[in-house]
Amino acid sequence: MQGAGAPRGQGPSAAQGGALGRPRVLLLTYVLASVEFSCLFMQFSVLPYLSRSLGLDSVTFGYLQTSFGLLQLLGGPVFGRFADQRGARAAFTVSFLGASVLYLLLTAACSPALPGVALLFASRLPALFMHTLPAAQMVVADLSAPEERPAALGRLGLCFGVGIILGSLLGGTLSAAYGIQCPPFVAFVANLLGAVLSFTCIPASTKGAGTHGQAAPAGGPRAGVFDLKAISRLLLQPGVLPVFLVKVVSGFPSGLFMVMFSIISMDFFRLEAAQAGYLTSFFGVLQMVVQGLVVGRLSSHFSEAALLRASVLVFVLVGLAMALMSSVFHFCLLMPGLVFSLCTLNVVTDSILTKAVSASDTGTMLGLCATVQPLTRTLGPTVGGLLYRSFGVSVFGHVQFAVNFLVLLVLWRQPLPHKTDKVW
Repeated sequence: MQGAGAPRGQGPSAAQGGALGRPRVLLLTYVLASVEFSCLFMQFSVLPYLSRSLGLDSVTFGYLQTSFGLLQLLGGPVFGRFADQRGARAAFTVSFLGASVLYLLLTAACSPALPGVALLFASRLPALFMHTLPAAQMVVADLSAPEERPAALGRLGLCFGVGIILGSLLGGTLSAAYGIQCPPFVAFVANLLGAVLSFTCIPASTKGAGTHGQAAPAGGPRAGVFDLKAISRLLLQPGVLPVFLVKVVSGFPSGLFMVMFSIISMDFFRLEAAQAGYLTSFFGVLQMVVQGLVVGRLSSHFSEAALLRASVLVFVLVGLAMALMSSVFHFCLLMPGLVFSLCTLNVVTDSILTKAVSASDTGTMLGLCATVQPLTRTLGPTVGGLLYRSFGVSVFGHVQFAVNFLVLLVLWRQPLPHKTDKVW
């Protein structure tokens, strides 16, 4: 019998990991996610210098960043639907091919003989297809039992931490040794390799391989990839919309702060570029530890509802501390709490939401979840800039405290409806 949600022509063996087997597919998924994150942070490390060398001012650079976030925001839900209907292999392959085009255009923009500004803006267009993280989350969710899902999704935090550290290090080292065009070219080659590995080693479908909270609906016509009504209908399923709103609203204030962090580190903390890099690396290490190790251990002892409340409570305390912050030392003291809340909120809400929908819709649901960060990157520079210019750094703490205090009251008065295997 064919696995639920598997692409036409694929049997159970394909759905359960193909020739590699489930553990190796999971391992390869983590490796591919690490490669994508490393390349992304290589790009981030050279993009400001490339923009400056091409004569772009800070406003135009902001437009460049906003366009990247907007395209990912638009592409996330549709890409998730594509992953559900065409399978993990197609999703990974398309994502890596799109990233390859982006880095190739970015490499070409470094050449003085070519129209650099036009190529730089053109390099943002493939962001519409770059969704390796939702693809990886879908595979992990499909291949994990519900009780193991928070820990399995949390391990992707290790990949993110590896990307921050390795990508930033390689970006600076390669550009200093071989020129600014070297990091995007290395990223281009790495993503081509990722596309080849995805096409040859990732199974065509992972649907039906794990034990899910809901079975895929049997029979009936399947909605198309671009059916926005089918995508938005997921949010109306029982228990989905409240959790999704908590994910968006609770994390938005800290997202604003992180979007403005490069400006804050220069103007408020008075850090040099190297010192800001050390602080970013510290953030990456904390995220590796918390999301890769701590969240998984906590999820085996506490319910997801309890962890969600804990993350919002810590957000409240961190917001209060951030409002009183006056130095980079104070920020280092509150950073573990900030990282804990961010990681726990993202992992737990992703886990709850993928359990709330059928196995055939996990990719679409994760695609919707993946729109949260691009939304922050799109609105953040404008909203955060206005707040910072008008009220200073402390306003981010006040906003985080007020917003999450209200969210915490709602969670306490109206517990989120979802199945759990542990006592609250």
